[in-house]
Amino acid sequence: MRRVYIYKGFERFWHWSQASLIIFLAFTGFEVHGTFHVLGFEHAARFHRVASWMLIALVIFAIFWHLVTGEWRQYVPTTKKLFAQIRFYSIGMFNGEKHPTKKTEVRKLNPLQRLVYLGFKLILIPVTVISGILYMFHKTIDRNDMVVISNFSLEGIAFWHTLGAFLLMVFLVVHVYMTTTGNTPTSNIQAMITGYEDLEEDDEEKKTD
Repeated sequence: MRRVYIYKGFERFWHWSQASLIIFLAFTGFEVHGTFHVLGFEHAARFHRVASWMLIALVIFAIFWHLVTGEWRQYVPTTKKLFAQIRFYSIGMFNGEKHPTKKTEVRKLNPLQRLVYLGFKLILIPVTVISGILYMFHKTIDRNDMVVISNFSLEGIAFWHTLGAFLLMVFLVVHVYMTTTGNTPTSNIQAMITGYEDLEEDDEEKKTD
């Protein structure tokens, strides 16, 4: 094992900020829907709108950071060892088998994570954000004749936004569970806090020691 600085400062800030905003948006969003009553409808709606703009700003900064640093390459999908990774999560790790892929500074995500996170960034977040913006400004859009949003289509927009919210919650729960599959149940979480993680050395690195 060797201790590696694998998660940079902005990467950790972006990760925890995004998670916090998504949880807060879910909390205020479900209160707006009348699921429970804590803040009150007006406060929940106002806080939900503010948090949504904060998330959009964070996403824009994150996209810029990924492009400038080249970290976008982490999400390039691959089928190499994909099925081995699926087998490991479904069967192998319960039998004490070794992880089929090794994390490195330049390859932080395994093949399955690449596909899931790419879908999260290119499909789930855009659907939720765009539907939220359309719902937020539907009156202004209709008044300016930019697009006609009927009662039916407005309900459709609300449906997609709510579906996106539920899927984000599912993603978050699964994501938290998957963090426990590291070297120890808390090693992945600690790495995202400190930036450092203990990684296995490959055979070539061991030979050079």
